[in-house]
Amino acid sequence: MEPKQIFELIIGLALFLFGMEAMGEGLKRVAGNKLETLLWKLSSTPLKGVLLGTGVTAVIQSSSATSCMVVGFVNSGMMKITQAIGIIMGANIGTTATAWILSLSAVDAGSSGPWWTQLLSTTFISAVFAFIGVLFMMLAKKATLKHTGDIMLGFAVLMSGMKFMSGAMSGLKESPIFADMMSSFDNPLLGVLAGAIITAILQSASASIGILQTLALTGAVSNATALYLTVGMCIGASMPVLLSAIGATTNGKRASIIYLIFNTIGAIIFTPICYGVDSAFHFPFMIDSADAVSISIINTVFNAATTLVLLPFVNQFDDLVCWLIKDKKSDVDQEYNILDRLDERFLENPALAIEQSHEVLSAMAKKSQRNLFRAIALLNNYDSKEYDIVQEKEEVIDKFEDKLGTYLVKITGLDLSREQSREVSKFLHTIGDFERIADHAVNISHVAKEIQEKQLTFSHEAKRELTILANAVEEIVNISINCFLNNQDTSVFRVEPLEEMIDLLCDELKLRHINRVQNGNCTLNQGFVFSDLVTNYERIADHCSNIAVALIELNLDAMDIHAYLNGVKENKNQDFIKFYDEYKVKYAL
Repeated sequence: MEPKQIFELIIGLALFLFGMEAMGEGLKRVAGNKLETLLWKLSSTPLKGVLLGTGVTAVIQSSSATSCMVVGFVNSGMMKITQAIGIIMGANIGTTATAWILSLSAVDAGSSGPWWTQLLSTTFISAVFAFIGVLFMMLAKKATLKHTGDIMLGFAVLMSGMKFMSGAMSGLKESPIFADMMSSFDNPLLGVLAGAIITAILQSASASIGILQTLALTGAVSNATALYLTVGMCIGASMPVLLSAIGATTNGKRASIIYLIFNTIGAIIFTPICYGVDSAFHFPFMIDSADAVSISIINTVFNAATTLVLLPFVNQFDDLVCWLIKDKKSDVDQEYNILDRLDERFLENPALAIEQSHEVLSAMAKKSQRNLFRAIALLNNYDSKEYDIVQEKEEVIDKFEDKLGTYLVKITGLDLSREQSREVSKFLHTIGDFERIADHAVNISHVAKEIQEKQLTFSHEAKRELTILANAVEEIVNISINCFLNNQDTSVFRVEPLEEMIDLLCDELKLRHINRVQNGNCTLNQGFVFSDLVTNYERIADHCSNIAVALIELNLDAMDIHAYLNGVKENKNQDFIKFYDEYKVKYAL
């Protein structure tokens, strides 16, 4: 090849890869985040997994992207290995749609025919797509239309890249060296190995198939060569999936090697059969020159046949990957398992990332709730083991806040819809309150330990008052956290009246206890401990109020929380007064 042809080939390859990436990203954005969510929610059986994997991959034009998403699902514990196997099998079939799109480059009209035949040429079609794509990108206001423009421009650039490459390679038709090299790939082992290496480097089976379709235009690629190279390309496509499992859990790593094992077994089964049968019967098809369409057929038939043969052995696949990658002791730590849901892979899909953040934050809220109630129980029945558990759970909750806060900040940098932005804001507003409730649980446990060590005993009246206050605090915590878990219900409007009732209750308890200390019914040490308890209870109620207000305000699309609180307290409506009167009776001293 001359230097000019080499430069054209490089330009063509760059345009081809860029166009493919742009078209794929545009398709993902137009399709939204619902396709990946469907994979998670609807892949209950292997067959459903295959169908969904096929459909989703055909739309987003990347089996690697689908498989990497599945690795994330398995890594986070959202999906079982058996579900992942079906989806990955379907992804292999779905990715063949790209080859059929690329085969359009072989459809071109001659310049000697009638003028209207030029309308069928890929040059004309690409020009139309490019023109409409530019108009959409420049003039459209809706995001969907702009992303549709990305798809059209991506397609036009991709086809231009194919044209550049085919032009650069046209001189290879007469090259005996090139012909000898391509004929060497008639050897199944060399063909599969070459295809795997090329695709592992490019990290895209679709890109490799596109290059093969371009090479086929020279006429030097036989169908036998195309077959073995295609089989190898399917194996090499597992490289980005394997890379995505770096740092994953044991199950995440198991899911990542499914893609490699599946295509390798398919190659082991079908390559010897095709070679053996052809050697025995000498099919003319195998020695004929391949073209873009025949390569598309080979690609589709191989992946569909492999799926059809291996689908009944999903459970055996599960056993195999579990045997290859053993469980690790570190994975037994159930306390932190749910944090695996904060997977970096989900950041490509904001809806999934937000949904998993809600799951983790809900788990954190429930841990804070349980730890608080565990600490309150220590006041009446102190147990050193339970005390230690409170301290241990606090460390767990702190780790939840750290990882979740970092993950939510990353989500805020994504392209979010208005509704998604509100949801993330709600999480960021409430995560600190859940953590602070857990901090107050630790404070209460310290008070319980001090009471135990100093052998302090409150008067009957002080115990009764603290029990009433503790019951009110437990109720406001239950209401707030349940409303968060259920994404707000009408009971959220009970929080503010109850919080105001608790504030008044705390003030009254402090005054009563001061009188007892002054009258000699309680000691000064008891007074300090009593005051600490009341203060912690009051602060917990404040944080519950913050959670409830965040739920109400953000669902009303308003962010001025202080203004809302002032409005509630100054302009008490009938519901507020009704709930307040109810709690005033329920928690009367």
